[in-house]
Amino acid sequence: EVQLVESGGGLVQPGGSLRLSCAASGFAFSMYAMSWVRQAPGKGLEWVSAINPSSYNIDYVDAVKGRFTISRDNAKNTLYLQMNNLKPEDTAVYYCAKNQFYCTNLGCQDQRGQGTQVTVSS
Repeated sequence: EVQLVESGGGLVQPGGSLRLSCAASGFAFSMYAMSWVRQAPGKGLEWVSAINPSSYNIDYVDAVKGRFTISRDNAKNTLYLQMNNLKPEDTAVYYCAKNQFYCTNLGCQDQRGQGTQVTVSS
């Protein structure tokens, strides 16, 4: 059974940082591209970032470029999202997702975790 468990969310002031983690199990993590997606209050899902199995290919939505960094540790079956210079518009539930293949949109994820809340507010 595929399991994706996110952690690291919380309340942070504008300009602050958070590091999200996603512990993966039940599949060969090192062989799959992974994504972070988010859902802001009252809005639909938004793709945020993707990373291929070797970490060679990485992409971000324009809104987070230069502020967020995706990474993975295949030895630990863990996906990360380092978020710096957070803005109120980054407030959302953040989900880790397993991809069927590498993509830079919402069209290829087949499993998602339960999410972790990130709130950016003063």
